[in-house]
Amino acid sequence: SAAYPMANPLKILFVCGRNKRRSPTAEKMYAHDRRLAVRSVGLAETSKRRMVAADAQWADLILVMERKYVGRIKTAFRQLDTLPPIVSLDIPDEYIFMQRELIDLLGPAVESAIENYRAEQAAAAAEDSA
Repeated sequence: SAAYPMANPLKILFVCGRNKRRSPTAEKMYAHDRRLAVRSVGLAETSKRRMVAADAQWADLILVMERKYVGRIKTAFRQLDTLPPIVSLDIPDEYIFMQRELIDLLGPAVESAIENYRAEQAAAAAEDSA
């Protein structure tokens, strides 16, 4: 059927500090994108939705808003056998939810991360079949 290519959407977990502005904006932007399944979480105790091990296990790709979150995730979930790739979008915490400038930064950063992930997956699959 025509739906076949989207049978397995790429599962992306968006992570920011408190899950109030950046990651929920990214989640809302991509909520209806048929290529993806998306969730957003924060790392702080005060997060609206705080990241748990099940989030990391669900995701194919974790996109963090700032580099500092990469180490925090690796430390917090070091008990997991494997973590999905974690990529920093380098988006500072200076925007409000759904702010136009934030959307304009997120779009290209997320698309680039998806392209890079898919290219790496394809390269790994080609290597496996060689």
